[in-house]
Amino acid sequence: MRAEVVAIGDELTSGERLDTNTQWVSKQLTDIGVEVMYHTTVGDDLEANINVFRAAIARADVVVCSGGLGPTADDLTRDAMAAAMGVELVRDEASLEHIRQLFARRNRPMPEKNEQQAYFPAGSTPIPNPHGSAPGIHAQATKPNGGVCHLFALPGVPAEMFEMYTASVAPSVAMLDEVKRVIRHRAIKLFGPGESQLEAMLPDLIRRGREPRVGITASAATLTLRITASGADESACLAAMEPTVRQIYGAAADFIFGEGDIDLHNAVLQLLAERGETLASDECFTRGLIATWMAEDDPQHQVFAGGQLSWTMMDVSAAAVAVRNLYGTSYGIAVGPATDAGEVEIAVAFGDKVVTERHHTSGHPAVVGPRIAKCALNLMRRNVCRD
Repeated sequence: MRAEVVAIGDELTSGERLDTNTQWVSKQLTDIGVEVMYHTTVGDDLEANINVFRAAIARADVVVCSGGLGPTADDLTRDAMAAAMGVELVRDEASLEHIRQLFARRNRPMPEKNEQQAYFPAGSTPIPNPHGSAPGIHAQATKPNGGVCHLFALPGVPAEMFEMYTASVAPSVAMLDEVKRVIRHRAIKLFGPGESQLEAMLPDLIRRGREPRVGITASAATLTLRITASGADESACLAAMEPTVRQIYGAAADFIFGEGDIDLHNAVLQLLAERGETLASDECFTRGLIATWMAEDDPQHQVFAGGQLSWTMMDVSAAAVAVRNLYGTSYGIAVGPATDAGEVEIAVAFGDKVVTERHHTSGHPAVVGPRIAKCALNLMRRNVCRD
């Protein structure tokens, strides 16, 4: 089954509010084996909403939307759904009574406008909202090719939406698929190669139509290989991924630092913690990025003893030794200033050794700092933490 997730509201299309509902719903659908193919965000305009629902009905088997179910003039979801389906709105007396009772329990008179929340596209089913005045809607729309699309409309208030999705939408969607399956992901994290270099190292891995699917994403110089497999259960998914995982580790093991929700500094902290060793830093070009990352993940200072900023640094190797001695740590990392040639020297001191590297500062300013900081941590991971 293919799904589309729709978010409705001017506050979303204007950028005033971040749409977290779509992310959450997509994750829930994926976990029960529904492939989410489309995300749509639309403002509070009736014609635009009708067009969105018509397009979603035509291309998806399941549509879950949030927002636009309130009592005000800009709440258009029920009207747009009915128009897209070619049916009238009809009042549901049980839903109207629920809304009245909700206001009565709060010792407040029910405004006349709230009555519109009890209207639903003909043939649809209300989705109970135990803690709000806006019931959801479950409707079945006929697709242009004669198939059926299931539409689920939920309030935009996250707490209400979460509860209603879990109690009503998830069980309904799960019953639609006669062949039960789940979808699982595995994320392998790498640092060092570029995206094109990594793809060249793993020919045919990113090919469209391949099963399991593999995608590459980049964030602040960290690469993620995301493997996606579907199967009857989680064990089947993991088994289907295993040959691909072995292929990735076989070709790119030197660049892999972990899996899942982890970045390079997390991996270095974990390695040092396992060895019972400590670290201090002295940074010039990176302006304390290493210290910030380490301190946030190690608030008890069990591994990261401390760091300092240096506006100038004549000898980067000597600075790594000095900061290690200053804090009495196992290792010292130093990041020098940028040279006139556009290079930064990094150094890691341990025992009676110092290892160094030079890296270019080319690239977008927002990425260069994190990349150089990660180069320093990666130098430590490659040459120290695995000695």
